[in-house]
Amino acid sequence: MDPRIEETEVNAGREPSPDYEVALVSLNQWQLAWRRFRRHRLAMIGAGLFLAMLAIAAFGPILLPYDPTFVPAPDSLYCPGSTTALAYSGCPPFTPGHILGTTGSLRLDLLTLVVNGARVSLMIGLGASIFSAVIGTIVGGLAGYFGGLLDNVLMRIVDIMLSIPILFVIIICAQIFGNGDWKVILVVFAIFGWQGTARLVRSLFLTLRTEVFVDAARAVGVGDIRIIFRHILPNAVSPIIVSTTLSVAGVIIGEAFVSFIGYGVNPAITPTWGNELTAAQNFIAQGNWWWPLFPGLAIVLTVLGINFMGDGLRDALDPRSRE
Repeated sequence: MDPRIEETEVNAGREPSPDYEVALVSLNQWQLAWRRFRRHRLAMIGAGLFLAMLAIAAFGPILLPYDPTFVPAPDSLYCPGSTTALAYSGCPPFTPGHILGTTGSLRLDLLTLVVNGARVSLMIGLGASIFSAVIGTIVGGLAGYFGGLLDNVLMRIVDIMLSIPILFVIIICAQIFGNGDWKVILVVFAIFGWQGTARLVRSLFLTLRTEVFVDAARAVGVGDIRIIFRHILPNAVSPIIVSTTLSVAGVIIGEAFVSFIGYGVNPAITPTWGNELTAAQNFIAQGNWWWPLFPGLAIVLTVLGINFMGDGLRDALDPRSRE
C-alpha cells in the first residue's frame, strides 16, 4: 500500500485499509488451501455430508437399542399401531419404535441396519483407498525417480494387474478365503486398486526429479531416499490426496455392487449397504419400498458428498488457482 495514502487515511480519522498482499504472503500452503476450500460451497456441503456419515458410523451403533442381526418379533402378525400392515412384509417408516420401518421376514430395524452398514462400508472404502494410495505412491515414486529398468518392470506389473478383472478376483477371494468376510473385501480392493495412483505418482516424479531444487540437493550430497521423501513427495502430495479422496467413493460403490450380487460381505455376519439392497429385492413386490430406499439413499449421499469434497480439494490444492 502506498504510504502517502495510508498517511492521508490516518489524518482523516479512518483506519488504514488492510494490505491484502502482505496478509496473503504470511499464509502457508495449507492455510491458503483451506481458505480456497471454504469458499467452495459444494465442497463444504460434501464435507458436511461425509463427516456426518462418519459420525453416524462411529457413534450410531452404540446409541441404537437394537441388534443389527436380531430384533424381537412382535406378538401380533400386524405392525405396531396398524391393523392392516403385516409385520412379515415389513413395517413402514414411522412405525412406533422403528423410525425407518422394519425389514421383511426377520423384521429387523432398518435404521439399525443402515447405521451399522455405514460403519462397514466406510471402513472398506477408507481402508482400501488409504492402503492403495500408500502402495501406489511407493511403486510410482520408485518408478518415476529411478527410471530405467526398474521403471519398465514396475510399469509392466501395473499393466498386468490392470488387465485382471477385479470383480472376478473379489468373487473368488471372498468365497474361497473369507466366506464373505469384509476384511478380505478390503484387502482385495486395496491390492487391485493402487495402479491408477502409481501411474499418477510416476508422472509427477518424472517431472519433479528434473527441477532445480532436486539438482541442488544432489549437489550437496543428499541421498536418494531423503530426496524422495523430503523434497519430491511433499510437492506431489496434493494430487495424491485428491485421487485418494475420490477413490473412496469408487470403493464404496464397488463394495455395494459386489455385495448386491451376493458375492461380497456375508449379510448374516455383517450388514453393509450393498447386502441390505440384496436382501430387500425379494420384498419389493410386497410393497416394502422403504427397505431398498434408505440404504440406497445412504450410498448416494455419501458418494455425492465425497465427489463434492474431491472437487473442492482439487481446486483448493491447485497452486495455479487464484484467490
